[in-house]
Amino acid sequence: MVQICPPQEIRICENISDEIFHNEIRTAHQPVILRGLVADWPAVHAAKMGDEAMAAYLNECGTTQPITALAAPPSAKGRFYYNDEMTGFNFITAKGNMAQFLQELLQENKKDEGFAMAVQSEILRIISPPFAMQNRLDLLPDVDARIWIGNKVRVATHFDLSENVACNVAGRRKFTLFPPDQLANLYLGPMELTPAGTPVSMVDPQHPDLGKYPRFAKAWEHVQTSILEAGDALYIPYGWWHAVDSLDSLNILVNYWWNNPHIKMASPYDALLHMIAAYRHLPDHQKQIWQNITNNYVFSKNDVAAHLPEQSKGMLANYSPLLIENMINHLKRSIA
Repeated sequence: MVQICPPQEIRICENISDEIFHNEIRTAHQPVILRGLVADWPAVHAAKMGDEAMAAYLNECGTTQPITALAAPPSAKGRFYYNDEMTGFNFITAKGNMAQFLQELLQENKKDEGFAMAVQSEILRIISPPFAMQNRLDLLPDVDARIWIGNKVRVATHFDLSENVACNVAGRRKFTLFPPDQLANLYLGPMELTPAGTPVSMVDPQHPDLGKYPRFAKAWEHVQTSILEAGDALYIPYGWWHAVDSLDSLNILVNYWWNNPHIKMASPYDALLHMIAAYRHLPDHQKQIWQNITNNYVFSKNDVAAHLPEQSKGMLANYSPLLIENMINHLKRSIA
């Protein structure tokens, strides 16, 4: 029988300055717990007074527009995932207002087996400017904050197309992280139908079926885990796979996604989908040719156009927003 080893704990840092965060933590490309980073937020203080006080604080801040909520039946055991046939999902979505959502969530929490409920990735600047103003992250002053609210819900292992600082406001959250190079051992689901925007792992990291997914044991050799308390934050580097389990009756997280060093870039994920359509079904010898071409033009660190006059480099020239815009327009014309 395949065995899995105990997980490694995510490294913890305290008293994080801007310089340490941007010049040391981010450049190491490893996850880090930022202990107590947002412990002084008013929302965290409200959360420590209990679920009712936290809900009252959210209602006091108010919302300016409807929110989108998710709900999964008790049979889902809190895990937002696929239905049994994998033709859709095991949860429903609906529009509503925040006060109604919070009231229904608190009511569900009184049941022995209630619905799993969540609000995910709502931009605070848009839905609740007072909350955004009162709870600011000085490390990332120009990045939009997004709020996640729910009871005991579980999010399947996925990756984001960005760096991420996840600030735990209320309740406890368990994060289970895998480095980017473990994707082949995570048994990814469909690319077109996914509950997370990008493909999710078919393996439940809390209850892995190693008979069905034996390579997951290899991924687990590289796993890092931690439980965030209210006031803690987690830095998740670009491309790291992560599963998230909310452990308490009311859990709130505020996260910050940011990405490209340039204002305008084409989407790498869209490019991946295009590459699958263009390359995946070629004969092997043609795949090898295109792999060499792609390595040369995309992944090589050399200036592959160094031999060309500057005015003739075209799409191989140095970055500029106009260059990217011209390339995207060229691509649109080529696939029209």
